[in-house]
Amino acid sequence: MKLNKAQFRALANKRITLLGMSGVGKTHLAKLLGQAGNWFHFSGDYHIGATHLKDEIVDNIALKMEKDPWLQTLLNNHSISVNSQVTFDNLGPISAFLGKVGNPEEGGLPIDEFIRRQSLFCEAEISAMSDVPKFIERALNQGHEHFINDAGGSLCELGDDGVYKTLSKHTLILYIKTSSANEKKLIERAQQHPKPLYYQTEFLHSALNTYLDENRLGYVAQISPDDFVRWVFPKLMASRLPKYQAIADQYGYTINSDDLYRCKTAGDVLNLIDEVLD
Repeated sequence: MKLNKAQFRALANKRITLLGMSGVGKTHLAKLLGQAGNWFHFSGDYHIGATHLKDEIVDNIALKMEKDPWLQTLLNNHSISVNSQVTFDNLGPISAFLGKVGNPEEGGLPIDEFIRRQSLFCEAEISAMSDVPKFIERALNQGHEHFINDAGGSLCELGDDGVYKTLSKHTLILYIKTSSANEKKLIERAQQHPKPLYYQTEFLHSALNTYLDENRLGYVAQISPDDFVRWVFPKLMASRLPKYQAIADQYGYTINSDDLYRCKTAGDVLNLIDEVLD
């Protein structure tokens, strides 16, 4: 959706997709807008976990429980039940399903299983983003004036132009571009708390081979899962930034993260959007 300032302001039903690294401020922007106006906040990651990966997540939880004799006894006696427990504010079960590759003694997944889960996540994200038009209609029917698609950081990795065209047709795509200081903070956060991530297939294979060579390891099962995430995150971010920019250049607009962080109200956010549209 390509618009100028006047056209965007005139829209009775504004629709936005937020693009950028996790932690760059997408949810912050969405919450600011929600303070003034009737916005439907669509979380891409929540929809992935609650809908398109729900069965896989439940199966993963059940598998972990089966490996614990005490929990298995409770499960057999119906004292507890298996549930994905994915909520809008708790996406932990999705991370647990995605997992980290490496040494099984450190909680790592075998490479084949890791790649299988990566593939399922990618398919689920494509499906979730393809559902956006349906949820826009649903939000309108529920009485919400405006719609914001808070997409996951891996949106740029899907390699599916059809998804970006769909989002562009139905929403205004806004890329929140990280500043140098912001990039440093994101890297520091990843170093302190290494979390499961989605990797584009070619990038993953290349990164694993380089890591093995640099650490003189013979196979993936020798990799420390957390150490690999710490090592790979800066490289992953560097590979994603030009992809985000390419999507924004073709389908949307770019907001600088420093400008966003100076916004304190919904009015500030709308004024910032006005600036990038003009």
